Amino acid sequence: MKNFYLLFSVILLHAFFINSVKAQSSLDIQGHRGCRGLCPENTIPGFIKAIDLGATTLEMDVVITKDNQVVLSHDPFLNHEICEGPHKEIITEKNEKEFNIYRMSYNELQKCDCGSKIHNRFLTQAKFVSYKPLLETVIDTVEKYISYKKLKPIQYNIETKCLRETDTLFHPTPDKFTELVYAIIKNKSVSSRTTLQSFDIRTLQYAHANNYTIKLALLIENENGFEKNVSSLGFNPDVYSPNYELVSKELVKQCHDKKIKIIPWTINEIADIKKTIDLQVDGIISDYPNRVIELIQKK
Repeated sequence: MKNFYLLFSVILLHAFFINSVKAQSSLDIQGHRGCRGLCPENTIPGFIKAIDLGATTLEMDVVITKDNQVVLSHDPFLNHEICEGPHKEIITEKNEKEFNIYRMSYNELQKCDCGSKIHNRFLTQAKFVSYKPLLETVIDTVEKYISYKKLKPIQYNIETKCLRETDTLFHPTPDKFTELVYAIIKNKSVSSRTTLQSFDIRTLQYAHANNYTIKLALLIENENGFEKNVSSLGFNPDVYSPNYELVSKELVKQCHDKKIKIIPWTINEIADIKKTIDLQVDGIISDYPNRVIELIQKK
């Protein structure tokens, strides 16, 4: 009888190990804004670095210029932490919103260096002159690099940066915003490898209503709970993407019961990465994709 219980325990441990390995091998490793911990955010060198490290998805943010160009930027203005003005003027937290990208043409925006400034929260970042690139340029460059290096196709996770209270002030209305972004995704033939994500449910609702052939991810930082957030959206998204501090076994189960993937953000510390992976999430969004990969390799 003792041998039976020992054998049963071994079988259970083996099954747990196999499932854990499978979960980790299929984990979607998303480089947040490229790999913000190592390179300036939302820059082409940052995305190439993330690919070289082994990221499976490039996470990025988009805004719209005055001439309707889709540009990579986390903020719809020049953030004082990373940018200088078009005439090399110093941008401060107090005046940064005066540098409104939606009021600038792309030619004007190209004069603003957003890669050389020391980032006080990411002191190990490489520093180089860099301008906010067009979404289409990023996709073209990445696709050519992958083809040249004979790598597996990369996934794209594109966030629309918009809010109801800043409609027509810092960005177009969600219908126009979403149409501009989707037109590029479709034109570049990467729809099957692209997720559109947002905290603003309106862009997701517009894409869903118009049957866009892309995956949709609901970004969450509130504590309203899974059911209420999905109910507010009005349909089941492909991905539920909460702040990692909100993730629990119960939340993972709620998502998986609905056939929804759960990919939390933004997880940088080794202990937090390990804890979140052990909850059997489907992906990790990190400023340091190298840390996620190194942890998986060790395990």
